[in-house]
Amino acid sequence: MDWNQLEGNWKQVKGKIREKWGDLTDDDVAKLQGNREQFEGKLQERYGKSKDAIRKDVDDWLKTLH
Repeated sequence: MDWNQLEGNWKQVKGKIREKWGDLTDDDVAKLQGNREQFEGKLQERYGKSKDAIRKDVDDWLKTLH
């Protein structure tokens, strides 16, 4: 799945996001509305990883979605 598909199915994917990144709150995920930059920024804030590491994590996770 690519990000555009995910963005279009945001409501359906929210649960999978919370499973993968449990430190994000439901409110965090709802506010992001599928915006990748904001999503990655929130992950950086919560997990303290570099921008490149977060981008790789998100890309790897996207590959697991069907």
